[in-house]
Amino acid sequence: MSAGATGVGSLPGGDAREAAKTVTGSFEEFPYLAELPARGPGADMIGRSLGLLVDMYAHVEPSGWRISDRPGRDSKRSRSWLGEDLDALEEFTQGYTGKLKVQAVGPWTLASALELHGGESLLQDAGACRDLAGSLAEGLREHLADVRRRIPGADVVLQLDEPSLTAVLLGRVRSASGYRTYRAVDRQVVEGALRDVFAVHDGDVVVHSCAPEVPFALLRRAGATGVSFDFSLLTEREDDTIGEAVEGGTKLFAGVVPGTDAPLSDPGGSVMGVRKLWRRLGLAPGTLAESVVVTPSCGLAGASPAYARAVQAHCVRAARSLADNPE
Repeated sequence: MSAGATGVGSLPGGDAREAAKTVTGSFEEFPYLAELPARGPGADMIGRSLGLLVDMYAHVEPSGWRISDRPGRDSKRSRSWLGEDLDALEEFTQGYTGKLKVQAVGPWTLASALELHGGESLLQDAGACRDLAGSLAEGLREHLADVRRRIPGADVVLQLDEPSLTAVLLGRVRSASGYRTYRAVDRQVVEGALRDVFAVHDGDVVVHSCAPEVPFALLRRAGATGVSFDFSLLTEREDDTIGEAVEGGTKLFAGVVPGTDAPLSDPGGSVMGVRKLWRRLGLAPGTLAESVVVTPSCGLAGASPAYARAVQAHCVRAARSLADNPE
Protein backbone atom coordinates (compact mmCIF):
# COMPACT_ATOMS: atom_id res chain seq x y z
CA MET A 1 0.00 0.00 0.00
CA SER A 2 2.10 2.91 -1.22
CA ALA A 3 1.13 6.29 0.10
CA GLY A 4 -1.30 8.50 -1.58
CA ALA A 5 -4.68 9.81 -0.65
CA THR A 6 -8.22 8.54 -0.24
CA GLY A 7 -11.49 9.55 1.39
CA VAL A 8 -12.98 8.42 4.69
CA GLY A 9 -16.42 7.28 3.57
CA SER A 10 -19.38 9.66 3.47
CA LEU A 11 -20.20 12.37 0.94
CA PRO A 12 -22.99 14.96 0.75
CA GLY A 13 -25.97 14.47 -1.60
CA GLY A 14 -27.92 11.40 -2.62
CA ASP A 15 -26.89 10.53 -6.18
CA ALA A 16 -24.88 7.29 -6.28
CA ARG A 17 -23.56 7.80 -9.84
CA GLU A 18 -22.45 11.36 -9.11
CA ALA A 19 -20.65 10.14 -5.93
CA ALA A 20 -18.90 7.27 -7.74
CA LYS A 21 -17.85 9.62 -10.54
CA THR A 22 -16.42 12.17 -8.06
CA VAL A 23 -14.54 9.55 -6.03
CA THR A 24 -13.00 7.74 -9.00
CA GLY A 25 -12.15 11.08 -10.63
CA SER A 26 -10.50 12.47 -7.48
CA PHE A 27 -8.71 9.35 -6.23
CA GLU A 28 -7.56 7.63 -9.39
CA GLU A 29 -5.14 5.43 -7.42
CA PHE A 30 -7.19 4.74 -4.27
CA PRO A 31 -10.96 5.16 -4.79
CA TYR A 32 -13.52 4.06 -2.19
CA LEU A 33 -17.18 3.06 -2.03
CA ALA A 34 -18.93 6.28 -1.01
CA GLU A 35 -21.73 6.42 1.59
CA LEU A 36 -24.57 8.94 1.14
CA PRO A 37 -26.38 9.32 4.49
CA ALA A 38 -28.51 12.26 3.24
CA ARG A 39 -30.80 9.67 1.60
CA GLY A 40 -32.14 8.78 5.06
CA PRO A 41 -32.14 5.87 7.55
CA GLY A 42 -30.41 2.86 6.04
CA ALA A 43 -27.98 5.03 4.08
CA ASP A 44 -26.31 6.24 7.32
CA MET A 45 -23.20 4.33 8.35
CA ILE A 46 -24.98 2.40 11.13
CA GLY A 47 -27.97 1.50 8.96
CA ARG A 48 -25.79 0.45 6.05
CA SER A 49 -23.73 -1.89 8.25
CA LEU A 50 -26.85 -3.34 9.91
CA GLY A 51 -28.01 -4.18 6.38
CA LEU A 52 -24.92 -6.39 5.99
CA LEU A 53 -25.75 -8.57 9.03
CA VAL A 54 -26.56 -12.25 8.50
CA ASP A 55 -29.58 -13.63 10.44
CA MET A 56 -29.83 -10.45 12.55
CA TYR A 57 -32.15 -7.57 11.73
CA ALA A 58 -32.86 -4.04 12.87
CA HIS A 59 -35.42 -1.30 12.31
CA VAL A 60 -35.59 2.43 13.01
CA GLU A 61 -37.28 3.73 16.16
CA PRO A 62 -37.47 7.44 17.12
CA SER A 63 -34.48 6.79 19.42
CA GLY A 64 -32.38 5.08 16.73
CA TRP A 65 -31.79 1.56 15.45
CA ARG A 66 -33.32 -1.38 17.36
CA ILE A 67 -33.02 -5.15 17.02
CA SER A 68 -35.90 -6.83 15.11
CA ASP A 69 -37.03 -10.44 14.85
CA ARG A 70 -37.36 -10.34 11.07
CA PRO A 71 -36.20 -8.21 8.14
CA GLY A 72 -38.36 -5.13 7.62
CA ARG A 73 -38.57 -2.10 5.38
CA ASP A 74 -35.47 -0.44 6.89
CA SER A 75 -33.15 -3.45 6.33
CA LYS A 76 -34.44 -3.86 2.76
CA ARG A 77 -33.89 -0.17 2.02
CA SER A 78 -30.34 -0.38 3.38
CA ARG A 79 -29.50 -3.35 1.12
CA SER A 80 -31.10 -1.71 -1.88
CA TRP A 81 -29.04 1.48 -1.47
CA LEU A 82 -25.83 -0.50 -1.01
CA GLY A 83 -26.63 -2.35 -4.25
CA GLU A 84 -27.19 0.99 -6.03
CA ASP A 85 -23.84 2.31 -4.74
CA LEU A 86 -22.01 -0.85 -5.83
CA ASP A 87 -23.62 -0.71 -9.31
CA ALA A 88 -22.42 2.90 -9.69
CA LEU A 89 -18.89 2.15 -8.48
CA GLU A 90 -18.70 -0.89 -10.77
CA GLU A 91 -19.68 1.32 -13.74
CA PHE A 92 -16.88 3.83 -13.04
CA THR A 93 -14.17 1.24 -12.28
CA GLN A 94 -14.36 -0.84 -15.49
CA GLY A 95 -10.87 -2.25 -16.06
CA TYR A 96 -9.53 -0.67 -12.84
CA THR A 97 -6.60 -2.34 -11.08
CA GLY A 98 -5.28 -1.10 -7.74
CA LYS A 99 -6.38 -0.24 -4.22
CA LEU A 100 -10.10 0.11 -3.52
CA LYS A 101 -11.51 0.82 -0.06
CA VAL A 102 -14.87 -0.27 1.33
CA GLN A 103 -16.13 0.80 4.76
CA ALA A 104 -18.37 -0.79 7.40
CA VAL A 105 -19.00 0.01 11.05
CA GLY A 106 -16.99 -2.15 13.45
CA PRO A 107 -18.62 -4.42 16.04
CA TRP A 108 -18.19 -2.13 19.07
CA THR A 109 -19.55 1.07 17.55
CA LEU A 110 -22.41 -1.01 16.12
CA ALA A 111 -23.12 -2.52 19.56
CA SER A 112 -23.08 0.97 21.12
CA ALA A 113 -25.56 2.28 18.53
CA LEU A 114 -27.98 -0.64 18.49
CA GLU A 115 -30.82 -1.04 21.01
CA LEU A 116 -32.21 -4.27 22.43
CA HIS A 117 -35.99 -4.80 22.37
CA GLY A 118 -36.35 -2.90 25.65
CA GLY A 119 -34.50 0.18 24.42
CA GLU A 120 -31.19 -0.32 26.26
CA SER A 121 -27.91 -0.58 24.38
CA LEU A 122 -26.90 -3.97 23.04
CA LEU A 123 -23.46 -3.15 24.46
CA GLN A 124 -24.56 -4.25 27.95
CA ASP A 125 -25.34 -7.83 26.80
CA ALA A 126 -22.10 -9.79 26.31
CA GLY A 127 -23.83 -12.66 24.48
CA ALA A 128 -25.59 -10.28 22.10
CA CYS A 129 -22.26 -8.53 21.40
CA ARG A 130 -20.72 -11.88 20.46
CA ASP A 131 -23.65 -12.72 18.16
CA LEU A 132 -23.44 -9.28 16.55
CA ALA A 133 -19.69 -9.61 15.85
CA GLY A 134 -20.26 -13.08 14.35
CA SER A 135 -23.14 -11.88 12.18
CA LEU A 136 -21.13 -8.85 11.00
CA ALA A 137 -18.13 -11.04 10.13
CA GLU A 138 -20.35 -13.32 8.04
CA GLY A 139 -21.99 -10.37 6.27
CA LEU A 140 -18.63 -8.73 5.56
CA ARG A 141 -17.33 -11.95 4.05
CA GLU A 142 -20.24 -11.96 1.57
CA HIS A 143 -19.93 -8.21 0.87
CA LEU A 144 -16.18 -8.42 0.16
CA ALA A 145 -16.74 -11.38 -2.18
CA ASP A 146 -19.39 -9.34 -4.04
CA VAL A 147 -17.01 -6.36 -4.38
CA ARG A 148 -14.24 -8.62 -5.73
CA ARG A 149 -16.65 -10.19 -8.23
CA ARG A 150 -17.76 -6.79 -9.50
CA ILE A 151 -14.29 -5.19 -9.64
CA PRO A 152 -11.92 -8.12 -10.21
CA GLY A 153 -8.81 -5.93 -10.56
CA ALA A 154 -9.30 -4.34 -7.13
CA ASP A 155 -6.95 -4.93 -4.23
CA VAL A 156 -9.65 -4.42 -1.59
CA VAL A 157 -8.86 -2.55 1.62
CA LEU A 158 -11.46 -3.03 4.37
CA GLN A 159 -12.04 -0.04 6.66
CA LEU A 160 -13.96 -0.57 9.89
CA ASP A 161 -15.37 2.60 11.45
CA GLU A 162 -15.00 2.50 15.24
CA PRO A 163 -15.59 6.07 16.52
CA SER A 164 -17.13 4.69 19.76
CA LEU A 165 -14.27 2.28 20.51
CA THR A 166 -12.48 4.51 23.02
CA ALA A 167 -15.78 5.20 24.84
CA VAL A 168 -16.46 1.42 25.00
CA LEU A 169 -13.02 0.77 26.51
CA LEU A 170 -13.31 3.62 29.05
CA GLY A 171 -16.94 3.11 30.08
CA ARG A 172 -18.16 6.36 28.53
CA VAL A 173 -21.03 5.09 26.35
CA ARG A 174 -24.24 6.73 27.63
CA SER A 175 -27.54 4.95 28.24
CA ALA A 176 -30.64 5.90 26.22
CA SER A 177 -31.74 8.29 28.99
CA GLY A 178 -28.28 9.86 29.02
CA TYR A 179 -28.22 9.72 32.83
CA ARG A 180 -25.75 6.88 33.19
CA THR A 181 -22.95 5.17 31.29
CA TYR A 182 -22.41 1.50 30.54
CA ARG A 183 -19.59 -0.40 32.22
CA ALA A 184 -16.31 -0.51 30.31
CA VAL A 185 -15.90 -3.67 28.25
CA ASP A 186 -12.83 -5.77 29.08
CA ARG A 187 -9.95 -4.94 26.70
CA GLN A 188 -9.31 -8.59 25.85
CA VAL A 189 -12.95 -9.10 24.91
CA VAL A 190 -12.82 -5.99 22.71
CA GLU A 191 -9.60 -7.10 21.07
CA GLY A 192 -10.86 -10.67 20.53
CA ALA A 193 -14.03 -9.54 18.74
CA LEU A 194 -12.04 -7.16 16.53
CA ARG A 195 -9.55 -9.91 15.68
CA ASP A 196 -12.39 -12.24 14.62
CA VAL A 197 -13.96 -9.59 12.39
CA PHE A 198 -10.60 -8.54 10.86
CA ALA A 199 -9.91 -12.20 10.05
CA VAL A 200 -12.63 -12.30 7.35
CA HIS A 201 -10.38 -10.28 5.03
CA ASP A 202 -7.00 -11.48 3.86
CA GLY A 203 -5.97 -8.00 2.64
CA ASP A 204 -5.35 -4.72 4.45
CA VAL A 205 -7.70 -3.81 7.32
CA VAL A 206 -7.83 -0.18 8.45
CA VAL A 207 -9.70 1.04 11.53
CA HIS A 208 -11.09 4.58 11.41
CA SER A 209 -11.94 6.74 14.42
CA CYS A 210 -12.28 10.51 14.48
CA ALA A 211 -12.50 10.46 18.31
CA PRO A 212 -9.57 11.39 20.60
CA GLU A 213 -7.36 8.71 22.24
CA VAL A 214 -7.45 6.12 19.47
CA PRO A 215 -6.14 2.82 20.95
CA PHE A 216 -3.36 2.27 18.40
CA ALA A 217 -1.61 -0.57 20.27
CA LEU A 218 -4.81 -2.57 20.81
CA LEU A 219 -5.79 -2.22 17.13
CA ARG A 220 -2.37 -3.40 16.01
CA ARG A 221 -2.53 -6.43 18.31
CA ALA A 222 -5.95 -7.28 16.88
CA GLY A 223 -4.43 -7.31 13.40
CA ALA A 224 -5.19 -3.90 11.87
CA THR A 225 -2.65 -3.00 9.19
CA GLY A 226 -3.64 0.69 9.21
CA VAL A 227 -5.27 3.27 11.48
CA SER A 228 -7.29 6.21 10.16
CA PHE A 229 -7.67 9.18 12.54
CA ASP A 230 -8.19 12.92 12.90
CA PHE A 231 -4.60 14.19 12.96
CA SER A 232 -5.57 17.39 14.83
CA LEU A 233 -6.57 15.31 17.90
CA LEU A 234 -3.15 13.69 18.36
CA THR A 235 -1.17 14.75 21.41
CA GLU A 236 2.57 14.37 22.02
CA ARG A 237 1.68 11.81 24.72
CA GLU A 238 0.88 9.46 21.83
CA ASP A 239 4.25 9.88 20.11
CA ASP A 240 5.75 6.63 21.41
CA THR A 241 2.71 4.57 20.43
CA ILE A 242 2.68 6.10 16.97
CA GLY A 243 6.41 5.60 16.53
CA GLU A 244 6.05 1.90 17.47
CA ALA A 245 3.12 1.55 15.07
CA VAL A 246 5.04 3.05 12.13
CA GLU A 247 8.14 0.99 12.87
CA GLY A 248 5.92 -2.10 13.06
CA GLY A 249 4.64 -1.41 9.53
CA THR A 250 1.26 0.13 10.41
CA LYS A 251 -0.04 2.59 7.80
CA LEU A 252 -1.25 5.95 9.13
CA PHE A 253 -4.32 7.32 7.36
CA ALA A 254 -3.77 10.87 8.54
CA GLY A 255 -6.91 13.03 8.52
CA VAL A 256 -5.27 16.41 7.96
CA VAL A 257 -7.96 18.36 6.09
CA PRO A 258 -11.19 19.53 7.84
CA GLY A 259 -14.28 17.44 7.01
CA THR A 260 -16.65 20.43 6.98
CA ASP A 261 -16.36 23.67 4.99
CA ALA A 262 -13.25 25.61 6.05
CA PRO A 263 -10.56 27.60 4.24
CA LEU A 264 -8.00 25.23 2.71
CA SER A 265 -4.31 26.05 3.20
CA ASP A 266 -1.78 25.21 0.51
CA PRO A 267 -1.33 21.42 0.12
CA GLY A 268 2.16 21.52 1.69
CA GLY A 269 0.76 23.36 4.73
CA SER A 270 -1.85 20.64 5.25
CA VAL A 271 0.85 18.00 5.79
CA MET A 272 3.26 20.20 7.77
CA GLY A 273 2.14 18.53 11.03
CA VAL A 274 2.94 15.09 9.62
CA ARG A 275 6.47 16.20 8.72
CA LYS A 276 6.91 17.65 12.24
CA LEU A 277 5.68 14.40 13.79
CA TRP A 278 8.28 12.46 11.74
CA ARG A 279 11.02 14.76 12.96
CA ARG A 280 9.91 14.42 16.60
CA LEU A 281 9.88 10.64 16.27
CA GLY A 282 13.30 10.63 14.62
CA LEU A 283 11.96 8.61 11.67
CA ALA A 284 13.67 8.73 8.26
CA PRO A 285 11.87 11.27 6.01
CA GLY A 286 12.09 8.78 3.14
CA THR A 287 9.63 6.48 4.94
CA LEU A 288 6.91 9.15 5.03
CA ALA A 289 5.41 8.45 1.61
CA GLU A 290 5.29 4.69 2.30
CA SER A 291 3.73 5.06 5.75
CA VAL A 292 1.15 7.85 5.36
CA VAL A 293 -2.08 8.07 3.38
CA VAL A 294 -3.62 11.56 3.36
CA THR A 295 -7.38 11.83 4.05
CA PRO A 296 -9.97 14.33 5.27
CA SER A 297 -10.27 14.32 9.09
CA CYS A 298 -13.66 12.56 8.96
CA GLY A 299 -16.48 11.76 6.53
CA LEU A 300 -17.69 14.61 4.32
CA ALA A 301 -21.46 14.16 4.73
CA GLY A 302 -21.73 17.52 6.54
CA ALA A 303 -19.80 19.44 3.87
CA SER A 304 -21.16 21.32 0.87
CA PRO A 305 -20.82 19.40 -2.44
CA ALA A 306 -18.31 21.99 -3.76
CA TYR A 307 -16.16 21.73 -0.61
CA ALA A 308 -16.31 17.91 -0.68
CA ARG A 309 -14.97 17.92 -4.25
CA ALA A 310 -12.28 20.50 -3.40
CA VAL A 311 -11.13 18.60 -0.31
CA GLN A 312 -10.64 15.35 -2.17
CA ALA A 313 -8.52 17.04 -4.86
CA HIS A 314 -6.63 18.86 -2.07
CA CYS A 315 -5.80 15.55 -0.31
CA VAL A 316 -4.26 14.20 -3.52
CA ARG A 317 -2.08 17.32 -3.91
CA ALA A 318 -1.08 17.20 -0.22
CA ALA A 319 -0.01 13.56 -0.59
CA ARG A 320 2.08 14.50 -3.61
CA SER A 321 3.72 17.29 -1.63
CA LEU A 322 4.59 14.77 1.11
CA ALA A 323 6.11 12.36 -1.40
CA ASP A 324 8.06 15.08 -3.25
CA ASN A 325 9.30 17.01 -0.18
CA PRO A 326 9.36 14.65 2.81
CA GLU A 327 11.73 16.97 4.71
